[in-house]
Amino acid sequence: MTRSRGFTLIEVLVVVAILAILAAIVVPRVMDRPDEAKRVAAKADIAAIGQALKLYRLDNGAYPGTDQGLVALVQKPTSNPVPPNWKQGGYLERLPKDPWGTDYQYLNPGVRGEIDIFSFGADRARGGEGNNADIGSWE
Repeated sequence: MTRSRGFTLIEVLVVVAILAILAAIVVPRVMDRPDEAKRVAAKADIAAIGQALKLYRLDNGAYPGTDQGLVALVQKPTSNPVPPNWKQGGYLERLPKDPWGTDYQYLNPGVRGEIDIFSFGADRARGGEGNNADIGSWE
């Protein structure tokens, strides 16, 4: 009969040490990824909302007013200016929330057809830096 041989304590300790070194290198880099992924998701949402707003403008001649907001993409506005050719079923199935759980912001100053769609970022307040920075259609 042959006897099966297992790992020695030294071999196990070497493997554990190698795994610990790899974890010490990889974990800090991976920990930044969720914040970066949220910023990328917010930019993608803003781009999709922007495309829906362009379709709204093509159908109705103008963007919805700031007071009508992004809800005009989901429900036909009843306040002035009422869109004459609002698409049945809306321009978006539903309004997304930003990755931090708040509504996207919308401004239509009425100047040369420029609009702003933005998220306040992780801190949910104007301004900020890094992950707290505002993310908008101007980027």
